[in-house]
Amino acid sequence: MDNKTVLVTGASKGIGKACAIAFAEAGYSVAVNYFSDENGAIDTANAVRERGTLSEIFQADTSDPETVKTMFRAITKKFGGIDVLVNNAGMVEDAYLLTVKEESLCRSLDVNVKGYFHCARQAALKMISRKCCVILNISLVSADMAIPGQSVYSAAKGAVNSMTACLAKELAPCGIRVIGIAPGFVDTVMTNQLPPQKREEYLKAIPMGSFAEPDEVAKAVVCLCSDSFSYLTGQTLILDGGISC
Repeated sequence: MDNKTVLVTGASKGIGKACAIAFAEAGYSVAVNYFSDENGAIDTANAVRERGTLSEIFQADTSDPETVKTMFRAITKKFGGIDVLVNNAGMVEDAYLLTVKEESLCRSLDVNVKGYFHCARQAALKMISRKCCVILNISLVSADMAIPGQSVYSAAKGAVNSMTACLAKELAPCGIRVIGIAPGFVDTVMTNQLPPQKREEYLKAIPMGSFAEPDEVAKAVVCLCSDSFSYLTGQTLILDGGISC
């Protein structure tokens, strides 16, 4: 990829880790962001290096604008710039309306919405002079499909989808595409913690009959960020095995 560099936030596990590895297989240098799971980030970086590309880990709370700014400076110094940002770092604490705690509500919006905004802003500042760059926001199908207990998370992801469309119009003249991908149920640590009965219920609702594997999402992410989709911007692709049809 002509020494292109990608930053994947929340890349210590799950979809983020799979994205980091998939970009490495496509030839990108990979900046691995994490918040608390340093060992997981190290494992991701090592997996990237095993595929013959450069990788470094960068600790940052994406909800903190100053920390994000410092991270982007460090990435630019290390890799010389950034071509793709995958906004993936997030958190979910399912709770019904009458049981949602204020602290959880604020933290969720800080990480899942403001965190994406802070990273997109810093990425845009670094990308403007490079052109042909991409900001990809990981969303969720529940932004458009109601799931009881996920009102806060769904609201946050709905905001991400709107942000994607707005930023696409703002940044297109700068040569920066802004796109999103909204997975359905993905086979990660989070879904593995579902009660067996609830997991079976969700599986039966998916026409394709299975949860997505993280690397299936990651391959779609890399493809959307490639020149094959150079005219695509402002859209969020739903990748859910048909559950929202």
